[in-house]
Parts: sequence; structure tokens; C-alpha cells
Amino acid sequence: MIRKLKDGKYRLYSRKKDEKTGKRRNLGTFETREAAQKHEKEVQYFKRH
Repeated sequence: MIRKLKDGKYRLYSRKKDEKTGKRRNLGTFETREAAQKHEKEVQYFKRH
């Protein structure tokens, strides 16, 4: 899940919420939405290979 921050950057969060905290895990902050989407694809690929 990608969210836009107040400073104009984009942050990638995990799809599932953490059991203990009830929040989503921060998977990185990126300058552009395209960079965040690229990293999300890399994360999904890594999870399955």
C-alpha cells in the first residue's frame, strides 16, 4: 500500500497490519510514486521466490 506524505514523498506500507501494534509496517520512503511501485513489485517477487 502506497501513501503520499505531507512532504510530497511516497511511503510503502505492508498489506497486512501487525498483530501486536495494529499498524502497517513501513517498507521504505521514496521520492516518486513510480519508485515506490517498483519496490513494491520487488518485495512481492522476493516473497514468492
